[in-house]
Amino acid sequence: MKKNLKAIDLFAGIGGIRIGFESAGFETVYANDFDEHASETYRMNFGDIDASDFLKVIEEKGMKKIPKHFDILLGGFPCQPFSVAGNKRGFADKDRGNLLFAVIEVLKARKPKAIFLENVKHLKNHDDEKTFRRIQDELKRAGYYMKAEVLNSMTHGNVPQTRERIYIVAFRSPRTLMKFHFPAPVPLTKKMSHILEKNVDDGYYYDSRYKEIYPKLKTAVKHRDRFYQYRRIYVRENKNGVCPTLTASMGQGGHNVPIIRDSKGIRKLTLRECARLQGFPESFVFPVQANGHLYKQVGNSVTIPVIARIAENIRIALEA
Repeated sequence: MKKNLKAIDLFAGIGGIRIGFESAGFETVYANDFDEHASETYRMNFGDIDASDFLKVIEEKGMKKIPKHFDILLGGFPCQPFSVAGNKRGFADKDRGNLLFAVIEVLKARKPKAIFLENVKHLKNHDDEKTFRRIQDELKRAGYYMKAEVLNSMTHGNVPQTRERIYIVAFRSPRTLMKFHFPAPVPLTKKMSHILEKNVDDGYYYDSRYKEIYPKLKTAVKHRDRFYQYRRIYVRENKNGVCPTLTASMGQGGHNVPIIRDSKGIRKLTLRECARLQGFPESFVFPVQANGHLYKQVGNSVTIPVIARIAENIRIALEA
């Protein structure tokens, strides 16, 4: 019987990447995330997580917190420096832009067989593609050969959410890289109706108390099989029945959460519905925190079915 391939989970968030890789037979031996609220959610579902500053972790002599032996490094490294919604400062972001170089230091010190990274699709074109080429060059200097592809959760994860992300997979062996392929598209069979909850609390609904936005919503939100977004000036209708990209900005206020109409009225999506749109299992639990923190965590996470399909192909390549 083959041993489980071991993984470390960096910038772990609430554990979406971990769930995807563990479903493909990987074993998580270390996790780190500096966000105290996300770490609380992670700890509630998986147990221990190192919530210390990752830059300080790698500065410690011998990187003693990081296991000496593991097969793959997983990292959904912070996307804000590269995203359209963020500041787009890239590596110039002194707080978060340099975390990728910290990952490279771990690769040089521990030399795992593979690495998996996830980020916003705009990473590919950031700074006239100079950022992406820099990542390629740094990985190559560290001894890794990479492939990257932009996949949409709607077409590659069978979830009704349009979410384009770039996935980077690299191996120390060029032969192993040749054996790895990103997953092909799959039909979208899950619909909006599959993720909606019944008997939703009244607090999620918009009514005349919301004087600024309710008149606009009442006029625009007509259909029960579509998602809507409030854009301050107008209400955007997603006519294909697919949810727009869930983002961390959902934590900044209710109007940032996608909106629907059901039999009871017009409301925002619940936290559980957003978690379902990311592929989280029903057994996944959330701690008692402010809704803003929880929505942000889900928006910051990943679409698990996409991760699981990539992880399965990585495992096949490593074991071939």
